[in-house]
Amino acid sequence: MGKQQTIQTTCPYCGVGCGVLATPQADGTVSIEGDSNHPANLGRLCSKGSALGETVDHGNRLLHPQIDGKRVPWDEALNTVSRKFNDIIAKHGPNAIGFYVSGQILTEDYYTANKLMKGFIGSANIDTNSRLCMSSAVAGYKRAFGSDSVPCSYEDLEQADLLVITGSNLAWCHPVIFQRIRQAKEDRPEMKVVVIDPRTTATCDLADLHLPLRPGSDASLFNGLLNYLKQEDYLDLDFLELHTEGFSAALKAAKTSAGNIPQVSAVTDLPEQDIIKFYQLFASTEKVITLYSQGVNQSTSGTDKSNSIINCHLATGRLGKPAMGPFSMTGQPNAMGGREVGGLSNQLAAHMEITNPEHHDRVSRFWETDRLATENGAKAVDLFNDVGEGKIKAVWIMATNPVVSLPDADKVKAALEQCELVVVSECESNTDTTELADILLPAAAWGEKDGTVTNSERRISHQRQFLTAPGEARPDWWIITQVARKMGFEKAFPFEKPVDVFREHARLSAFENNGSRDFDLSGLAEISDEAYEKLAPIQWPVSDNAPAGTARLFTDYQFFTPNGKARMVPIEPKLPENKTSDDYPLVLNTGRIRDQWHTMTRTGRAVRLNAHIPEPMVQIHPVDAQNWGLVDGALAQVSSKLGKMIVRVVITDEQRPGSVFVPIHWSNQSASLARVDALVAAVVDPISGQPESKHTPVKIRPYQPVWHGFILSRHPISVRDANYWVKVRGGQFWRYEIAGEQEIQHPDVWAQKHLGTNGEWLDFIDKKAGRYRAGIIVGNRLEGVVFVSPDHDLPARSWLSQLFTSPSLTDEERYSLLVGQPGKGQKDCGTTVCSCFGVGENTLKEAIAVGKLKSVDEIGDKLNAGTNCGSCIPELKKLLGQ
Repeated sequence: MGKQQTIQTTCPYCGVGCGVLATPQADGTVSIEGDSNHPANLGRLCSKGSALGETVDHGNRLLHPQIDGKRVPWDEALNTVSRKFNDIIAKHGPNAIGFYVSGQILTEDYYTANKLMKGFIGSANIDTNSRLCMSSAVAGYKRAFGSDSVPCSYEDLEQADLLVITGSNLAWCHPVIFQRIRQAKEDRPEMKVVVIDPRTTATCDLADLHLPLRPGSDASLFNGLLNYLKQEDYLDLDFLELHTEGFSAALKAAKTSAGNIPQVSAVTDLPEQDIIKFYQLFASTEKVITLYSQGVNQSTSGTDKSNSIINCHLATGRLGKPAMGPFSMTGQPNAMGGREVGGLSNQLAAHMEITNPEHHDRVSRFWETDRLATENGAKAVDLFNDVGEGKIKAVWIMATNPVVSLPDADKVKAALEQCELVVVSECESNTDTTELADILLPAAAWGEKDGTVTNSERRISHQRQFLTAPGEARPDWWIITQVARKMGFEKAFPFEKPVDVFREHARLSAFENNGSRDFDLSGLAEISDEAYEKLAPIQWPVSDNAPAGTARLFTDYQFFTPNGKARMVPIEPKLPENKTSDDYPLVLNTGRIRDQWHTMTRTGRAVRLNAHIPEPMVQIHPVDAQNWGLVDGALAQVSSKLGKMIVRVVITDEQRPGSVFVPIHWSNQSASLARVDALVAAVVDPISGQPESKHTPVKIRPYQPVWHGFILSRHPISVRDANYWVKVRGGQFWRYEIAGEQEIQHPDVWAQKHLGTNGEWLDFIDKKAGRYRAGIIVGNRLEGVVFVSPDHDLPARSWLSQLFTSPSLTDEERYSLLVGQPGKGQKDCGTTVCSCFGVGENTLKEAIAVGKLKSVDEIGDKLNAGTNCGSCIPELKKLLGQ
C-alpha cells in the first residue's frame, strides 16, 4: 500500500479492543505498537497484540474460491452458492438454511449477514460463536434492564474502591485491562480486589481476598450477599422503591437458598470468615464494580448467575454512577458488534426482538421486506443438531472453527460430514472445519479489511486496512452482498463499500427510536465517507443528546422496561447439570492460556507466543495427581463419556482439588488428540443457550507409550505415524513433541524417514536403554535433531533450539548433540516466562541469584522481563519467592 505509513487500527483478539499502530515495512513485515491515543489501552498491548506483526504472513492462506477441492472463479463459486441456497429454500423452506458467524468479523460483515438471513432468506437460523462466551450475560442484562446494556466503562474499573472479579482470569484473558487495574491499585493502595475463582490464577496476584469456591456455586454466594445486605441494613431503600421491581421475590429466593453464612459455606466450600470478609467489603464500599466473564456465563445456569450479581447492585443502587455496576467482559473483539446487529438467533438488528410485533413491523418497513423471520432461530448447539438431523440442509460458516470450538465437537464434525451443502468463508486454507467444506470462499484477514468493531465498554472503533489482501481474498461483507444479489435481492444490498453498510446500520438504530431503545447511533446515521475514515473511538449511544458518546448508562435510573424500572430476578441456584461419579470423578474446566487465541490459526504463527505453553496440558492438584498416579511433565489421558484426549501433566497447588484445567486452543492441525471440546457435553443454559464449558465430569490416567521423543526440523515434516504428536512453530525450525505405542525397531532408519538422508548424520544409539539421539547437518548448518527415550525425561529444547541460529556448528556443539546436554559456552535459558522479550526461567533464576534481585522492577531493569504487557509479572513474583 505504498511507502511506509502508520495506520491506526485495533487488535483482533479479545474484547478489550486495544488500539494498534501498524506500519507496513518495505520487506513485507509489519511494525506494531500500542496506540497511546486509544482510550481502551492507552498504548498498552499484551503479548498477543505485540506479536501481531509476526502473524500476517501468507502461509496456509486460502487464496482462491474452491468447489469440491478445485479452484474456480469467484463468479462460479458465488453462482453455485446462491443457486443451491435458492434450490434448497424452494424445496424445503427458509429454515433449511443456517448461518454460523463469528465475533471475529466486523460489524459491517455481521450486519450484512444478518440482513440477508433474517430479512430476505426469511429464517432466524443465524447464530454466532459469541453464543459460547457472552449470551448468558446478554440474557441477564435484558431480564434486569429490559435491554442488552453494559452500563460501565473501563475507567470505572480504575476508579472503584472495590473490584470484584468473578469467573475471569483477567490477567491472561484480558491482560491490558488487568494492567490498568494493577496500575490503579499501585496508585491507590487502599483499593481492594476480590477474586472469585475455583483456581488460583495469575489474576489472584492482585487479590486482597481470593475465594476458591466450588465450581458452579456462584449464585449461592451472591444470593447470600443479597440476604446479608438486607440483614445488615445496607440496602438503598429509596432506589429500590423508585427504580426497581421484584425485590421481595428476589430476597425470598435468596433467603431460601442462602439464608445464613453457614449455609453459603456448605454450598460453596468457602470458609465462613472469608465469606463474611467479602460480604462486609461489598456492603461497606459504595464504589463497587463486579466484573465477570466466562466462568459465570459458561454454565447451564449462567443467566441466573448473571442476575444474582445484578441483583446485589440493584439492591444497593450501585450502578449509573462512576465506579459502580455489573460489568460483563466480552471474549471476542466484536462480540458486542454482533449483539448490535442481531447476530444472535433470538435477536433482530439494533437491539430489537423478532417476536415483538412492533419491532418486527419496524424492521420490515426499514428493510422493505415481507420476508422477515417471524420466530427465533436455532441457537448454536441446536443449529448444528439440526444440521445433523437433516433439518438444516445447507450451512454457511464464517470466520470460525466449530469442529474445534463447539461442545460435543465430534458430533458437530459428523453433522457437517453428512450435510448436503457446507459453505465456509475463511482466511485459512487448512482448519478442522475447512476440511469438511463443499465450497470454500477466501476471506480477507485482519489488516486486509476495513470496518468497525465494538469492545466490552460499548466503544466503537475503526479497524482499518493497511495490507493488500493476497490472491483473490475478499471482505466478508462483499462476499455476502454478492450472494444476496445473485439470490435475487439486489435492491436491498446496494453496498459498494463498508461505510455504506455502517450508515444503514446506524440509520436503523435511529429509526423510530426517540430514546425508546438503548442502542442508538443516530448521531452517526449520515456520516460522510471522510468522517467514517477518520472515525475516532466512541461509546454508544451516540445521538444529538450525546454527540461525543456515552461513558455510562442509566445515570437517570430509567430502564428499558415497560414501566422504566429495573427488574430484580428471584434466583434459585442450580448446580451444574452433569455431576461427577465414581467413573468420572473429576471436574474438567476449560479456558484460554496467556499467549494463544481460539484455535491458534493466527497466534500459532508467532514464534514467541508458542514458547510459554507449547503443548496441550492438564493442570491438576498434587493430591489428585498422586491419587491417579500422574507424574509432572509426563503424559495423561483425560476422558469423558464423549471422548478422550492426551495432554502433558502440570501438577500445581493452584488447581482446586477435584478439578482439572485444560486449554481450548489445540486442533487436529496442531496436535493428534487435543480437541478438548470433544469431551464437553452439549448441555446449555435454557434461557441463553450458552454451553456449560466449565463443568464436565472426566477421569484421568497416565498415558504410557513405549517411547517419548521430539524432533526439531528446519522444515515442516509429517509425524502423524506417532500416536501422540504436537506441532509447534519455532524461530528457525518446527518443533514436534511425539510419543508412540509401538517400539521403533531401527531408530536411525526411522529418523532418516522423517528428516531425509541428504546431509551428514551424527547419531548415538543405546539399544539396551532405548535411547537415540541424532542430528543432520547440511553445509555445516544444523537441519534437524531427533531425540528418543523410553521416558519423558528428555533434554531441554531451549538450548538445542539455539543451535539453529548458528551459521556453522562447532565441534563442541556437535558433541553436545550426541551427549544430550549443553556444551561449554552453551546456556539453557529454560522455559519461556516473558514472551515479549523471550526471557527464560533459568535466565531469570540465575539473574535473581547472582544479581540478588529482590523485586519485579529490578528484574525489569536487568532483563526487560515484565516491562511490556506485564502478563508474566505473577510468574516473576513466584520466582522471586522461590
